[in-house]
Amino acid sequence: MIHSGFIMREIARSSKQAVVFCLCVALSLTSLTAFSGFSKSVYRTLSADARKLHAADIIVHSHEKLSDELDRAISAEIREGAAVRTRYYEFYSVVRTADDRASVLSNVKIVEKEYPFYGEVVLNSGRPFQEMLKAGQAVVEQPLLDRLGIGIGAPLKVGYTTLIVADVVVSEPDRPVSVFSFGPRVFVSSRDLDAVGLVETRSRINHQTLLKVPDERRTDAVFTRLRQAAQNDGVRVDTFRTARTRVKRFLDNFIFFLNLIGIFILIISGVGIQNTLTAFFNEKQQTIAVMKAVGASSRQVIRHFVPVVFLLGVLGTSIGISAGIGVQFGLARLLAAFFPSGITPSVSWSGIAESLALGFAVMALFTFLPLHRLKELRPVMIFRKETAFPHKRRAVYAFAAGFMLFFFGLVMRHMQNLRFGIYFAAAVIGLILISALSARLLLWILKRIPIRQMVVRQAVKGLFRQGNATQAVIVTLTASLSVIFAIYLIEQNLDATYVTSYPADAPNLYVLDIQPSQREAFAALVAQPMTFHPVVRAQVTAINDKPIDRRAESVKRNDNLGRTFNLTYRQNLLDDEQIIRGRRLFRSDWNEPQVSVLDTVLEMHEMKIGDTIGFNIQGVPLTARISSIRTRITDSLNPFFYFVFEEKTLQPAPQTIFTALKVPKDRIGPLQSRMVKAFPNISVIDLSATIQVFARILEKLSTIVRGFSILSMAAGILILISAVFATRSERITESVYYKILGARRSFVGKVFALEILVLSLLSAMLALFMSQTIAFLVCRYSLDIAYHPFLFSCGLITGAALLVIITVGLIPTRSILAKKPIAYLREQPDE
Repeated sequence: MIHSGFIMREIARSSKQAVVFCLCVALSLTSLTAFSGFSKSVYRTLSADARKLHAADIIVHSHEKLSDELDRAISAEIREGAAVRTRYYEFYSVVRTADDRASVLSNVKIVEKEYPFYGEVVLNSGRPFQEMLKAGQAVVEQPLLDRLGIGIGAPLKVGYTTLIVADVVVSEPDRPVSVFSFGPRVFVSSRDLDAVGLVETRSRINHQTLLKVPDERRTDAVFTRLRQAAQNDGVRVDTFRTARTRVKRFLDNFIFFLNLIGIFILIISGVGIQNTLTAFFNEKQQTIAVMKAVGASSRQVIRHFVPVVFLLGVLGTSIGISAGIGVQFGLARLLAAFFPSGITPSVSWSGIAESLALGFAVMALFTFLPLHRLKELRPVMIFRKETAFPHKRRAVYAFAAGFMLFFFGLVMRHMQNLRFGIYFAAAVIGLILISALSARLLLWILKRIPIRQMVVRQAVKGLFRQGNATQAVIVTLTASLSVIFAIYLIEQNLDATYVTSYPADAPNLYVLDIQPSQREAFAALVAQPMTFHPVVRAQVTAINDKPIDRRAESVKRNDNLGRTFNLTYRQNLLDDEQIIRGRRLFRSDWNEPQVSVLDTVLEMHEMKIGDTIGFNIQGVPLTARISSIRTRITDSLNPFFYFVFEEKTLQPAPQTIFTALKVPKDRIGPLQSRMVKAFPNISVIDLSATIQVFARILEKLSTIVRGFSILSMAAGILILISAVFATRSERITESVYYKILGARRSFVGKVFALEILVLSLLSAMLALFMSQTIAFLVCRYSLDIAYHPFLFSCGLITGAALLVIITVGLIPTRSILAKKPIAYLREQPDE
């Protein structure tokens, strides 16, 4: 029979341990509850408004003009009344004022009359979009007006024509997020397409065909026929249900990464649950021993304590889910700039149900060992001072098996990628095992070091106090601090490489879409040394005559062979290149077309010297044999190409020219204006401005990730607090003995402070070493950038972490230090 009075008494007598246990349970669920609820809210909105977000039922996306076969297939659907079509062309171009004094890189969108089929383009004036977007007029974003210093009614040069600014766009359905855009929007009517004169001269342009299917039931049939017609064109055909918007892609990737953090926090918190419950039962040793002495079996003891654990677990789960919902709303506000304005977070009941199931699974798993160890406690413990439960290997093995099954199941549930899931699981387990082994080794060494100073000697001795959970605290703090430090180091290295430490000799201005006929005139205008790179757009069709599966390639997370590549031709290596396979760039004893491949391509597909690669160059097939494999020897921002051909092979192909310039910052604006005035078709990209956009995004996202990573450190601090509570009686005894022998309160305080300091230092040292290793491997082998250890910054954040841990760790010792020897001796029974 379960007695409610017994449950409440046991919780009240160990209220501090009960609170810590509840917090560990809550901590384990907070992050995953927040991420699950947030992602479900966004996905639900994206699904409900999918037609508006794509402005059509069927979307045909291409970087080139559609093939005749696909165009005929679309026209056939239109003639049969199955679909209605509208199109738009989207690209970046520099627009400028009428006097050519100011210019800005903009995202130009030339749209046909029916755009958009669903949703609406909201204008500042509140008038209909198509009414304001007439021939000879443009609708722009407010930042463009601000940067050019013009207003409504002002002339604006776009390409080879001049348009009048008619209105300001507030939002558009299929571009709900502007945070990833590197230029303000400019809408142009398709009636000005020829006058603008840029579509035929640009190397990078999105050709978007939108189809509205009047009879919704025919959508899938129309989609299937069009997809079949586009099967070999490298064109992407989607319905509003299957298409992935930029928002969806960002959300998938960001939530994927946050889930990694959430799972890590859950595992670290699980260790906290196990250790705090063990500490809770350590305080109940006398009670359990008495129960067994008067005839209670182990099963009865466990049956009495399971409701206690269950009640605390339910309370912790409730706190965790409530906190997770609150964090979800906070996360939505922090990420508001990345998502459509119509998305509002809401409570996801399916997410809450999933969190409840997860909470009970965590409870069952991490409370198993502490509850099982109650069987091992004997009535003789009434007369002993030990506070540690014996271990049984069978129970430990059962827990290990359950943990592995739970952990891998959780990883597979959230990763949805078997290979990466296995890598991640191995990395987390490896991190915890290395932390545990390192902690054990350091403690073994520390125990054998002779220490003369009494305060330090007693502090070190306190680390090995029974029930102190020293190793568990070090493992959790080391693992969590390693992740926090590693994220900080990776962020700093990215910032150092691309933002603050921009190489002095690196180009800062990219000029694209120069026509071959403009080459000499452009060189004369710029009047500085430069290298011209011919650019030919093409797709890879086959490797060794084996066709490339574009759909399979397109779902890969990393770079793949399914996209369109920029080819070039030259007879020499660049300054930052060297050949790693082959003797020279091209072989003189081969007569067929040859291609030199950058080693990065080998990560997409296995290749070697002598293999053949098939290309589709704007409808013309070409098969080339690999003559050499190159690598880049520096991490510079200089241009590079994956595929380099001989001049005789590609020179006749349709092409544009690309160059990179180094220009003083104060000259970028005037030079850009002069270049675009002379050559309206070219695009000028200011890398410094682009990098600032990247820096702002990186800062916001890394702040969010760091914030959640700090939660894992909280688990280690909770274990530390629990260990202090669990050894309270031993610490009081030590404190009293010190005072009886003449020590002052300050001496006892120093012993406890040094004990926590040594524990924190061990954790920080291990974390610093492991984070440097992790960050180095990620930077060098994943991001392929130079690595800087940032030792001074690491010292500062390590000091801050130590200060937090020591301050929080000392709080529970205040009542211990306040205990008077006489009061303590009066409480003790006569022995």
